[in-house]
Amino acid sequence: MPALIPTTHSARVIWLGAQPEPVEKLIIRSLPVPEMPLSFAGFAGESHAGLTRPSCSRVLKQHKRGTEIRNVRQLAIVSAEEMAEVAAAMGLAVMDYAWVGASLVVEGIPDFTHLPPSSRLQGPDGVTLVIDMENRPCQEPAVTIDKVLPGQGKGFLRAATGKRGVTAWVEREGVLRLGDVLTLHIPDQRVWAHLDAARKPG
Repeated sequence: MPALIPTTHSARVIWLGAQPEPVEKLIIRSLPVPEMPLSFAGFAGESHAGLTRPSCSRVLKQHKRGTEIRNVRQLAIVSAEEMAEVAAAMGLAVMDYAWVGASLVVEGIPDFTHLPPSSRLQGPDGVTLVIDMENRPCQEPAVTIDKVLPGQGKGFLRAATGKRGVTAWVEREGVLRLGDVLTLHIPDQRVWAHLDAARKPG
């Protein structure tokens, strides 16, 4: 019995980018690319590619930093609509997607950052991305923005909370291209009844 529901929601790819080297001195150096061939390890040559990765601050309560774990953070996907809201909150005319280290920028799905974990985005050739979880705001975009626009980066963390997009990994290989339309598939599962209680400390 199918466990995922195809929806009528879709997202159009308006930007593709790659970070060829790890973050250097908190500065993100992301470059736009015209297309993105994806293998099970992600986008070859991108700093977040690989079947495994060293654990980071996102999972410190589960794994000591640097522990080799499965890589479910191959791609960072953000919403154009949410990035526009972040830019407006910061007083910026536009948000350069390279500043936030985006792999994909999509438009068309509301409340994108809060899509259910394990949702799929499927492209025209069948390429399929699995959403792992919300991508929390971090310091690197703030420092990068401040280098370009002195004094403007400090507002990023607050403005981007709840709007930073998601991390994802490749379930099915294929190629993403600018203008591709990705169909959203969501888990056929209700929200866990004990979620709010489990989030409370102690």
